[in-house]
Amino acid sequence: MKRSMILWVDAVINFILGLLLIMYTTGIVRLLGVPLVEQAFYARILGGVLLGIGIALVMECYRKEGGLVGLGLGGAISINMCGGLILGFLLIRGRLPIPIHGRLFLWGLVAILVGISGLELMIYLSRRKSSSRSVEAR
Repeated sequence: MKRSMILWVDAVINFILGLLLIMYTTGIVRLLGVPLVEQAFYARILGGVLLGIGIALVMECYRKEGGLVGLGLGGAISINMCGGLILGFLLIRGRLPIPIHGRLFLWGLVAILVGISGLELMIYLSRRKSSSRSVEAR
């Protein structure tokens, strides 16, 4: 899979999560089965941050020489891996009063975040390995 394609997939995930958090309502909370908070303020701010990350990923996909730099692969790996591992830790250690479909949704999110991080890391390492072979061949 090409680097730009994986960044696009990552961007779409951030856009979807960002929009869900920005539109944080009791209906969405019930639909997803996640914990309800009294004030949606922080959830909406996080949604805005995720939208910004998505935009930065798209910018990186179309970056030209000397143009604006978006969020690179290393940043995407770090953000997704941290988010996925922290969420997994909270699900394992926390006593979240959420229904089973909420747990399934959140564990699915952990799998997506850690999975895409792993895929991004594999792409980076395979390109690094192939570029070092071409340098050695010269």
